[in-house]
Amino acid sequence: MLNNDLPNLKVFSLTSYNDTDQYDMLVVPLLQRMLNLEELTLYLRVTRRTTFIDGTHIYNKILIHMLQLHTFTFYISSEKRIEVLPLRLSNSDIQRTFTNTLNRQVVCSVHYFSDFDNICHVFSLPFTFDHLEKISNHFPNMIFNSVTYLTLYDINPFQYKFFVQIAQAFPLLNYLSINNDEPPSLNIYNSRFIDKSWLTIEYPYLTSLDLSFAHIYYINQFLNEKKTILPSLNELIVDYERLKVVTKNFTREKTRRNCATVKRLSVKGSINLENVYRYFPLLLNYECYSNII
Repeated sequence: MLNNDLPNLKVFSLTSYNDTDQYDMLVVPLLQRMLNLEELTLYLRVTRRTTFIDGTHIYNKILIHMLQLHTFTFYISSEKRIEVLPLRLSNSDIQRTFTNTLNRQVVCSVHYFSDFDNICHVFSLPFTFDHLEKISNHFPNMIFNSVTYLTLYDINPFQYKFFVQIAQAFPLLNYLSINNDEPPSLNIYNSRFIDKSWLTIEYPYLTSLDLSFAHIYYINQFLNEKKTILPSLNELIVDYERLKVVTKNFTREKTRRNCATVKRLSVKGSINLENVYRYFPLLLNYECYSNII
């Protein structure tokens, strides 16, 4: 029988920002061949599993085969999509499974969006990767100095304090995407509903902002200079009709400042070029989509 082991491989790194449903079929068998591996780095987004990837799985399926391993750096998110959920596991339940991961400090964050949409993030500290995706309201409050690319997703509203946390936790953020169609129960224009203690949030390095799947509340949250300052914003992706409402048909002063630096505009729907160019004076390129995916 042909020996497919990789005995000479000492260091291996696999970083995949795209999600995969082939983890158990392709990734695990590959890792099990690396018997003499000493350093392992994994960044994986795994979908369509019936169980979360936890410490027990990582040890039994991967680490037990690597007796020489001394450095293991990882981020793994796993998503379950099943009709009938077993007992819901908490962060602590997942955390307790990490007893054989080379004594590295591990963070676990699990969120149940619905019966068909659940995700578990597990990663070693210090966090060294530059991407984080599908972060929800319940993600741990800590500093991620290396992350420049972030996507937010939840079926529950994002509150003001959450965006303060994001600005503080991701100080070098370059790209931000918001997928949430549930607003807080506030009127976006009525000042009576605004907490006077709220401070303006600044994202100093944010160059690309994707609001194509964001409720109009969040479009106002980020384009209104009284709420958010975006001095480096270069690219904006947004629904055109919602953009018109938030900017009051491209006449509103409070949203003009954050639009003034945009050079690339991608919108869902057809646009009025004359109004757009007046409101986005530095615009160099625009794209229209029937649907943004």
